[in-house]
Amino acid sequence: MLLAVLFGIYNLGRLISAHHAGSAFEHADALMQLQTWMGLPSEAEVQRLALQVPDLPQAANRYYASVHFPLTAIVLLWLLIRRPAEYAKARWALASLTGLALLGHLVFPLAPPRMFPQHGWIDTAQLLGQSVYSADAESGLANQFAAMPSLHVGWAFMVAVFLIRATSSRWRWLWIAHPVITFAVVVVTANHYWLDGLIAIALAIPLVLLFDSRRVRRDSAPAGADQVSAGGVAVAASSSSARTR
Repeated sequence: MLLAVLFGIYNLGRLISAHHAGSAFEHADALMQLQTWMGLPSEAEVQRLALQVPDLPQAANRYYASVHFPLTAIVLLWLLIRRPAEYAKARWALASLTGLALLGHLVFPLAPPRMFPQHGWIDTAQLLGQSVYSADAESGLANQFAAMPSLHVGWAFMVAVFLIRATSSRWRWLWIAHPVITFAVVVVTANHYWLDGLIAIALAIPLVLLFDSRRVRRDSAPAGADQVSAGGVAVAASSSSARTR
């Protein structure tokens, strides 16, 4: 039911954003100016360097298209089966982030970098025939003006946190590579700006802390309750023994 509601809102956002393509491009111009003012490096220059590496654009396109949803679903399923307590937190943290992102997509439709070839960006997926999007930005199931914030980056960050927190292997820290690679991929493929990913992480961090702190409070409460309950059982047992004697 939760996924159905979020998917319905997502499609509503797609329909609304399709009628506000003009504002999506205006927002993109404003964002580019802001990033320049902040001194962030040019995504177009990063992409230009990446395109010089053999097979890297193809690999980035495949990662963007095939890792995002499947890996997140697999991790949630694994948590549900093996770490149900962690799954409960992960579910609500992920749903909350998605809800905030969908709200952002509605309020701030944003055209991605790949729609600005005049600024030096190349739509690598369209160029290489690996695109998951329709050539017409205002058609298809995907909301192509949903660049801010980046759910690819936000979900990848949360997946890494969930797995690091739910496992004890010393190799678990390698999961940090997933959000790092995802961030690089969305930039190299010209699907997102730097701020799309940074804001997604900024939204994800307090949500992860919020749901983790709720678990800590619940875990601490039963400890005292167990002591009181144990004391009550002992008293009851003693009373019952006295009546028996």
